[in-house]
Amino acid sequence: MSLRRTAAALAASTVLCAVAAPVAAADESPSAQAPAQRDLPSGLYGKDDPQYDGVWRQSTALLAQDAVGVKPASKAVSWLTGQQCEDGSFASYRPDPTEACTAETVADVNATAAAVQALAALGGHGERVERAVKWLRLVQNDDGGWGFNPGSPSDANSVSVVIGALDAAGEDPAKALSAKGEKSPYDSLLGFQLGCDAEEDERGAFAYQPDEKGRLAANDDATAAAVLAARGAGLATGPGGEDGDGEDRGAAKALECDKGGEDGAERTPAEAADAGAAYLTRVLGAGGGHLKSAMPGAEEQPDYGNTADAVIALAAGGHRDAAAKSLTWLEENLGSWDKATTSPAALGQLVLAARAAGGDPADFGGVNLVERLNATGPAPVHVPSGTDGGEDGGRQGAARDGDDDGSPVMWSLIGAGLAAGAGAGFLISMRKRRAR
Repeated sequence: MSLRRTAAALAASTVLCAVAAPVAAADESPSAQAPAQRDLPSGLYGKDDPQYDGVWRQSTALLAQDAVGVKPASKAVSWLTGQQCEDGSFASYRPDPTEACTAETVADVNATAAAVQALAALGGHGERVERAVKWLRLVQNDDGGWGFNPGSPSDANSVSVVIGALDAAGEDPAKALSAKGEKSPYDSLLGFQLGCDAEEDERGAFAYQPDEKGRLAANDDATAAAVLAARGAGLATGPGGEDGDGEDRGAAKALECDKGGEDGAERTPAEAADAGAAYLTRVLGAGGGHLKSAMPGAEEQPDYGNTADAVIALAAGGHRDAAAKSLTWLEENLGSWDKATTSPAALGQLVLAARAAGGDPADFGGVNLVERLNATGPAPVHVPSGTDGGEDGGRQGAARDGDDDGSPVMWSLIGAGLAAGAGAGFLISMRKRRAR
């Protein structure tokens, strides 16, 4: 899913908003920001304020590195595991993980689900993954879905990232029924899809949430996330989705509305995914290969993160031609996205998009995305030959503090999926924190 973090805090957590706004207003000067930069943990990826996206960006970076065979420094993995609360949940960021989580700690459903995907992919963290999934099931809404924070109304993006987490943990999302209502995550997710009663050019799209009158509005960010999740997958899904065969399945099948109309409850998740993919293909084509920013009040501009999310979603469904066209657009316009230089969330998302659509993350429009990603955190233990930008294929990465502990890390390529934040792209609910 994309760079979907700051807006989420603003839209989904009034508690965080109330705390963050006065701080920002108090002093915006560079000197006020400098201490936070100096005090960033050495195991954390990225140099920007991690308040809203620390766990998300760390999880995205680790997922992307694992997907291309990079073994990160153990301190990078330890930083992520150290963020987990005793009940299994993760907050967006805990400055001092030595302090126990309390009732004041604001749990983040999306961060928790992203961490599950990363830790499951890395392997060797079964107990932590199990605790996190148990917590996610505990806070599941009656409609089968999840909101950004426990107890908040379900939204398409949060449901999507949790579905990816369940899949990564080896659970069948279709069987993850809510305690009350016995609804599955798919029941909740498909409730956000626009059907045959919508405008023709919006049919198949997903909304983030219904408005106060229960109406659904097409949201490209939510659609990219939901199309992937409806296939039971997450961000680290390879070409062709779960089977990984990379087979080209041609154009996605749009909704068939000439047969009396369809109700979302009558569609299977796979049919919903195809309908959403058909919508994405139309919108990407109209945009010349990219999606446009959905950020309220912002000047219309390309949305690189959501475009990368769409590439992954289309590639997972086997829609290789559509995915390849948008991947090419990302390659050709990489230099225009400032976040693609130092943002671990953005770089991780691009690595995953390139991998999913058959591109080369180590030669992405002439740029080595893997090398850039590695440089945002502590030096990896190992970088495979062909992705390091050097000759030996050994240790690689410009560590922020110049330290590499070199400790071995347990690895396995068990399927993961995914944030996000989906994340880098922008969610009306979650994405701005992950970067733009």
